Amino acid sequence: MTETRVERKERTRRALLDATLTLCEDSSLVALSLRQVTKEVGIVPTAFYRHFDSLDDLGLALVDESFVSLRAMLREVRSSDPTFRDIVDRSVDILVTHVHQQRQHFEFIVRERAAGPLPVREAIRHQVELAERELATDLARMPGTEPWSASDLRVLSTLIVGAMVSTAEAILVAAGRLDLEREVAETARTQLRMVLVGALNWTSRA
Repeated sequence: MTETRVERKERTRRALLDATLTLCEDSSLVALSLRQVTKEVGIVPTAFYRHFDSLDDLGLALVDESFVSLRAMLREVRSSDPTFRDIVDRSVDILVTHVHQQRQHFEFIVRERAAGPLPVREAIRHQVELAERELATDLARMPGTEPWSASDLRVLSTLIVGAMVSTAEAILVAAGRLDLEREVAETARTQLRMVLVGALNWTSRA
């Protein structure tokens, strides 16, 4: 079957994204050159600009890829009227699975969150804030949270998302050692349950 122009363009764009993920395994995006990326893909440097405006722009696309599906799956967990315990267990399970399936993306996020170009760092921060706001909105619909202020809900969502981010980093460090991964996941469940037990006994000052 003959490949169309659109299909070729999309294949090259995908190759640029994948090549950058691979090259960033040993470096940060700020240390990469456009020439390195295009050489890895087998195209001339000028062809890069048919797909992205800059390496920062490519990095932003990788940030979107890394977060969009994870946020969607976590929202799905909270959409079926679950208990708080269900939310904790399912969310941790989803996170572990997603880190396995998208390891390169998570490794990219961990590195670039601290050392990446400013636009990429800001995009990562924005995605984390989106996850926090979405969680706060969903928590507000759950029984027991009626007396809480918007500030209370945001503090709780920030604690939960922060714990999830730390858990993802710990899973990466475990590097496929199943005993350590199980320990990380169980620790995450315990931490989140403790946070929620404390939260459900919280008296809002608002």
